[in-house]
Amino acid sequence: MQHEPVPGLTELPLARPVGCPFDPPTELGRIREQHPLVRMSYPDGHVGWLVTGYSLVRAVLADQRFSSRYELAHYPMPGLEGLTELPPAPVGDLTGMDAPEHTRYRKQLTGKFTVRRMRLLTERVEQITAEHLDAMQERGPELDLVQAYAHPIPAVVICELLGVPYADRDSFQGNAATTTSADAAPEERFAAYGALQEYMHQLVLAKRAKPTDDLLSDLAGSDLTDEELAGVGTFLLGAGLDTTASMLALGAFALLRNPEQLAALRADPGIADQAVEELMRYLSIAHTGMRAALEDVELGGQLIKAGESVTISIQAANRDPEKFADPDTLDLNRKATGHLSFGHGIHQCLGQQLARVEMRVAFPALFTRFPTLRLAVPPEEVPLRPDHQNIYGVHRLPVTWDQPVTRPEAASLPGR
Repeated sequence: MQHEPVPGLTELPLARPVGCPFDPPTELGRIREQHPLVRMSYPDGHVGWLVTGYSLVRAVLADQRFSSRYELAHYPMPGLEGLTELPPAPVGDLTGMDAPEHTRYRKQLTGKFTVRRMRLLTERVEQITAEHLDAMQERGPELDLVQAYAHPIPAVVICELLGVPYADRDSFQGNAATTTSADAAPEERFAAYGALQEYMHQLVLAKRAKPTDDLLSDLAGSDLTDEELAGVGTFLLGAGLDTTASMLALGAFALLRNPEQLAALRADPGIADQAVEELMRYLSIAHTGMRAALEDVELGGQLIKAGESVTISIQAANRDPEKFADPDTLDLNRKATGHLSFGHGIHQCLGQQLARVEMRVAFPALFTRFPTLRLAVPPEEVPLRPDHQNIYGVHRLPVTWDQPVTRPEAASLPGR
């Protein structure tokens, strides 16, 4: 097969258009339209590839000839130029494993995250959400939505899922928040992460000795070692907390900046399911992925050689007009089936059904309880997380509303 040369990029485009915090870098769209698979230089000097087209991104994610092991890839973001190679994934980190190791872990966990089981959690998620709405109402009418709502809801849910005792939850959630805090120094974030790892080891030992009704206790009967089980717990904490918290905060920001779409959700809370899928597509908070070719692979008319890194732009793929009509418009009535925000293939997000339940409940509940909710600062003053981090979002979202607010008699999931 004859391979046509393609122009090369000197770096991964990261600059979002000014005043458009929800849109991917404009350069990514131009690249996707001209060369959806393009050569790209990495900060450490490696020359690999960037994939931006929907069909090609999906193909890479589904092809096990592309490895997910961190130590085989080159990091596409700036900031690690002095690092010659990435370390292997920590024990229990499913995203950095290939089969058969990945298969062994995944087999133990898949049955714990079924659609049915996650929907059974809906009532409890509603209770947790209502409790935080009550607290907001008592504290208001001006606060940071990240701290008061977006972060604590998934934090409480993950605590209950893992079986963290009530007495430990404040310190557990505090350390979890510190690991991603913009106000914490790097050494504070590392210390908080280390404390979480140590706590998880102690929690595993406690579950082995005295099982309770939670995920870690269920897994205590598997063939996972104490170290592996603690690693899985730490992985689930990271995968299930920061991502959902970021989606709740950035999603609320996007809805407040698109009042006609927010009006549609308020008018018909029954569209919450498809609204969540569209927000996932539109925002693509886990915007960039990595793979490494294990062998020579033909893709999109090009030859990717064994050992070359492939950077996957989820945000560009989710805005591909060949898959989604008018992709740069947020449309809650869109059927955003097939978006890649939860990944694809064997590494598709294990906890996606839990995340969906949390968002389906939290978005309508927030805007139903506070119909006059609005930003408390100009939108350009909302502090955004930098794009070179793995998860995009806001550090804080100052909001306010008009008093009084009437507390509903009972919360219920739209469409139940």
